[in-house]
Amino acid sequence: MKRPIYLDSHATTPVDPRVLDEMLPYFGDAFGNASSTDHLYGTEASEAVETARERIAGVVGARSATEILFTSGATESNNTAIVGMVEKKSVETSGCPHIITCTTEHKAVLDVIKHLEASGAASVTYMPVDEHGLVNPTAIEAAITEQTALISIMMANNEVGTVHDMIEIGKIARNHGVVLHTDAAQAVGHMPVDVEKMNIGLMSFSAHKLYGPKGIGALYVRGLRPRVRINPIVRGGGQERGIRSGTLNVPGIVGFGAAVKIAGTEMDAENRRYATWASHMIKKFEATDGLLNGHPTKRLIRNISMFFPGIESRAVINSVSGDVAISSGSACTTLSVEPSHVIVAMGLGESRAHSSIRIGFIRFNTNDEIDRSADLITDAVSALRRYSRRSE
Repeated sequence: MKRPIYLDSHATTPVDPRVLDEMLPYFGDAFGNASSTDHLYGTEASEAVETARERIAGVVGARSATEILFTSGATESNNTAIVGMVEKKSVETSGCPHIITCTTEHKAVLDVIKHLEASGAASVTYMPVDEHGLVNPTAIEAAITEQTALISIMMANNEVGTVHDMIEIGKIARNHGVVLHTDAAQAVGHMPVDVEKMNIGLMSFSAHKLYGPKGIGALYVRGLRPRVRINPIVRGGGQERGIRSGTLNVPGIVGFGAAVKIAGTEMDAENRRYATWASHMIKKFEATDGLLNGHPTKRLIRNISMFFPGIESRAVINSVSGDVAISSGSACTTLSVEPSHVIVAMGLGESRAHSSIRIGFIRFNTNDEIDRSADLITDAVSALRRYSRRSE
């Protein structure tokens, strides 16, 4: 069966065969529990986990591998960081901690923050963004109060690809003694990330966004200057410095480490290739009256979010679905289709949110696939426009 060209890397990426090769032994002979180190099986599992931890720490600029804690994915990491910080500060201050976040965050951040706000556990300031999806660091600084415990701003947007100025935001957080958390699920492995230069206190990311397996993620927790402390939200065996108890997913962790190592080596070359592809596609789409969503330059290189006026994104996706796998800017359920909260928050309107598609390249795409996909999408848009005019 012929499979469509895959252009939805923001949702997930395929496991790189080199990653799978490193994982396979840990499903077989090397099956030990990394917490049971009284014998060879547990020791070799523990050593494999620590090797992966060191690889990941090196790629994100952590001072120590002990600052990397393993979770089930970025969603759990976000919950652990945000809830853990709020609970810690609530106990320390006997008050209601204040959180600053952004209107274009992933739902894995927004939903947990809204839950804390609704329950009275935290007060929240939701920062607006401009028409490119950028938050203003000066406005963030102005929103800081004596009760501000956490600033949570995603590094790179999962829909429109806009990359925030984390260095400037990090300086502001550091100067005011506030912990900065960032959801970096779309960034790690795809752009330079340095937790020290960015003054990040907590960072969430996931393996399956960078050619690793699903079901494994990480939370960076700063260990020094200043040390960040959070309460655990999963208790039990005391694994991962007591912050995230549970038997470690050794094959997943090994795959995560392998994926990060490959990304650190190949990212620059991949991004040069992606830049060429993006330029080619955007020019073709603009010739069909398409408009780019997000910042024109401060963006993920592998991302294209395109608005085609008057054309429903679902119609474009359905037209090419047998040949190209792309997604929309809308959150779809079986009961309703809601406009993308990201594009609406950018002030671009619900119509634009319903008429935007998202494309994300993967390292296994080819030049021919990109050319063919661009032609198929532009042909579909043109055909839908002709049909629309005939129907008027």
